[in-house]
Amino acid sequence: MKKRNIALSIIFTLITCGIYGLYWFVCLTDETNQAAGEQKTTGVMALIFTLITCGIYGLYWAYCCGEKIDKAKANRGTPASDGGGLYLVLYIFGDVIAYALIQHELNKLIEQDEALIISV
Repeated sequence: MKKRNIALSIIFTLITCGIYGLYWFVCLTDETNQAAGEQKTTGVMALIFTLITCGIYGLYWAYCCGEKIDKAKANRGTPASDGGGLYLVLYIFGDVIAYALIQHELNKLIEQDEALIISV
């Protein structure tokens, strides 16, 4: 997993008229799978499904990302909340907002993993 600067990711998405957002979507999908220890739909396939369904699959994707992050938190002994519902609602109002919050949670998981490695 790679820790990303959220502000820069949003700026790159705006500057490239959404092209970086597609790349970010793929990375978020793959990294949430990795964090949860699952290998379900890959990032590229999720992007294709989202494009084919004119964004409808993206709603399901946002919910699943929340569930995977909750699972990753539970695996690490961190309290988890209902992230799936939150990301679903945020995705409806603006997918970049959901991307930013998912990335924030992934960054926190990465920091937690790094702290665990350093303490061992």
